[in-house]
Amino acid sequence: MSTLKAGDKAPEFTAKDQNGKEVSLADFKGKTVILYFYPKDDTPGCTAESCDFRDNYQFLTSQGFEVIGVSIDNEKSHKKFETKYNLPFTLIADPEQKIVTAYGVWGEKNMYGKVYMGTVRTTFIIDPEGVISHVINKVDTKNSSQQVLDLLKA
Repeated sequence: MSTLKAGDKAPEFTAKDQNGKEVSLADFKGKTVILYFYPKDDTPGCTAESCDFRDNYQFLTSQGFEVIGVSIDNEKSHKKFETKYNLPFTLIADPEQKIVTAYGVWGEKNMYGKVYMGTVRTTFIIDPEGVISHVINKVDTKNSSQQVLDLLKA
């Protein structure tokens, strides 16, 4: 779905997190960022994906990663999601769909024959210089952190 690919500069963004704090991609310069886009807070696939990152968060950060989730939900929704599942990382609110559009993950989806626009689940690995090193288009929600680690071993 995304037209961005490995080697492309990651689009810069500034938006509010679940605590109402402004966060920019530039804040993470010098770190490897796992930027994962998910459709909706507190839905089965999105919860599985977020909880997998949560369960492996200590290991990921020990390997130099920062984890950032992005959806079009608002800050209040993100705060409830973070609290309910004890998520230790940043969740970016993108209700105006600026970030999902910049990353090319806002697109046509089809569920049970109904076509609609939404966030296409995608994970980007962004290197310390702000360049996309990997794009995961077929995310395994229950093993999303392992997918990232497997890519980097390859």
